[in-house]
Amino acid sequence: MIALARKTLIYEWRRFMPVAFAVGFACLLQLLQVSLVLGIFKSASVQVSGSSAQLWVGYPGTATVNLGRPIPEGVEALLRMDSAVTRVEPFWWEDGNWLGAKGNVAVSISGISPDPDGLLYAHVLAPAIRARLREADSVIVDRADLDELGVTVGDSASVNGHRVHVVAESRGLRSLSGINVLASLETARRLAPDTTEAGRPTYFVAQLGDPRNADMVAARLCCQPAFGPYQVWTAADFARRSELYWLLDTGAGAGVLFLSVIVLAAGAAISGQALMAAVAGSVREYAMLNALGVGLGNLRWVVLEQALWVGTAGLVGAAILGALLLAIAQSQDVPVVFNAYVTLACILVALCVTGVSGLAAVRTLRHAEPAMLLR
Repeated sequence: MIALARKTLIYEWRRFMPVAFAVGFACLLQLLQVSLVLGIFKSASVQVSGSSAQLWVGYPGTATVNLGRPIPEGVEALLRMDSAVTRVEPFWWEDGNWLGAKGNVAVSISGISPDPDGLLYAHVLAPAIRARLREADSVIVDRADLDELGVTVGDSASVNGHRVHVVAESRGLRSLSGINVLASLETARRLAPDTTEAGRPTYFVAQLGDPRNADMVAARLCCQPAFGPYQVWTAADFARRSELYWLLDTGAGAGVLFLSVIVLAAGAAISGQALMAAVAGSVREYAMLNALGVGLGNLRWVVLEQALWVGTAGLVGAAILGALLLAIAQSQDVPVVFNAYVTLACILVALCVTGVSGLAAVRTLRHAEPAMLLR
């Protein structure tokens, strides 16, 4: 029966081609949607995932990076006293108003160390570019945000009433919370609004001698009475916390889930109808096989085998086209995440859809009776 399924597909490939396109298109939509959603929500924690620090210290209950509140500078000394901590850096986070050629734009100001071996944004900022922040009133922005800010590298603008100079551009700085402007710690202090908490950093980040002990060190610091009420997160926990906040607490996750269900339902309906039409077109051949002694049970397996082969062909085409489209998206600074786990998950879902479509097409065989050959 399996050989019959393959031979039928080869001989009647034009009839089954729409099914392959339907399954492949459904898988492609799912792959692009999941990759885009993961990329967008992952950008909510770019400050954390793009840094090499293992610990983050901030105000207790902070739901996401951009909602941090200033903490006392004395926290830094308490961190340095721990034997597992090898390096500590402050992180300034301020909301700002950018005034450029295109008018006012709301931005987020990240004050970081300009040292080449700085912890913050270590994974997305080259040491040579980071060193440019040593220049007075210099800033770095993501290249995808240059047009919205109305500047190019070398131009000047105003942030919170202070003049700044765009010395470089980089990639991977875009955040879900808005446009991210990088400055040195000194420049960030000058750009901060005049408030009682302006001199306080928003977070302290720490590097450990052994990164594998991050969970243990975080738990130990939180339990020390001298550490005060401030909370310590591992980088992985804080990144996950930020992503889940945007995914679940902002309502965006419900919209994504609803859209995923719609895509799956549409894919199942289209592929199911296409497969049923293909089987219905061969119903007389199935009736002939039934008259020759082939049971309906075996014929059902033939249809299911055909569904899996057609689905596999569509998935291969979808995976190739999806990889090409995602590569183009990444080259255009569109936040997407493409890896083997995402692809495998989408393929498994699409195979399930194909299986359901095959079961729906099996119902067509109830008309494959020998009596219909006499009509």
